[in-house]
Amino acid sequence: MANETTNTTLNDLISPMVAEALFVANERSIMRGLVRNYTMPANSGKVIQVPIYPTVSAAAVAEATDLTNTAVSTSVANLTVSEIGVMATLTDLAMNTSSSDVVRDLGKLFGEAIAKKIDTDLTALFDGFSTEVGDGTTALSADEIFKAVAQLRKSGVPGDDIACVVHPLVAYDMKKSLTNTFANPNPGVGNEALRTGFVGQIAGVSVYETSNIADSSGNFPGTTGDYKGAVFHKDALGLGLMQDLKIETQRDASLRGTEIIATAVYGVGELHDSYGVEMNHDSSIQ
Repeated sequence: MANETTNTTLNDLISPMVAEALFVANERSIMRGLVRNYTMPANSGKVIQVPIYPTVSAAAVAEATDLTNTAVSTSVANLTVSEIGVMATLTDLAMNTSSSDVVRDLGKLFGEAIAKKIDTDLTALFDGFSTEVGDGTTALSADEIFKAVAQLRKSGVPGDDIACVVHPLVAYDMKKSLTNTFANPNPGVGNEALRTGFVGQIAGVSVYETSNIADSSGNFPGTTGDYKGAVFHKDALGLGLMQDLKIETQRDASLRGTEIIATAVYGVGELHDSYGVEMNHDSSIQ
């Protein structure tokens, strides 16, 4: 029979059911907790000056002999703050006809975007460390992390508050070697990598993975497979915050809409070059 009235012919009368919004995954920020944080009060300029004291040495002295002066001269690291932000204008019609809280959704989306920006700005500083392990052509192994830690300890860097941050594609090769190609695992850390995918600690250093690292050509997301991570002490890098993440709304009556604005004011920089080692490795799967 022809010319039936069906849900296809009456499609304009049938409302779709909209499920809970799905956000494109945005990796959790990790770098902020691994570097030295400074709070910059308002009305104090745009530059945070961090004085760096040198290492001094004591010497033996004979009885009844005057000590000689040791000149202590500080260097300085500057963190210059600037604004970052993202904005969208939501019309009244779009907001009033949406089945979800669009303002809340956009606030979450923008907050994650700013957290990711802070991470990528900090990981970009890895390339500035003078000491380097790897040449961008070989895979990462646990041995390379031991080399990096040895370089730090040679410079007298304290053994606590050291972290390793690498790209997941680079971490894959290290996990592969730890677990003997994901079979016949080695004891300890190899077992943990095999069971959960989390590397844990190597050479006393917690190993973190983040995709918030550009490749050596500056591509983000990366395309070349070679990524520069780092093994570094907390005092190697600094994050100066004048204004943490702030999300505001502003009504635009003539447009019949609402502006949603997310901003932050911060600066990043290298504090102590000898407290970090660049890890320059190439992934075997990209």
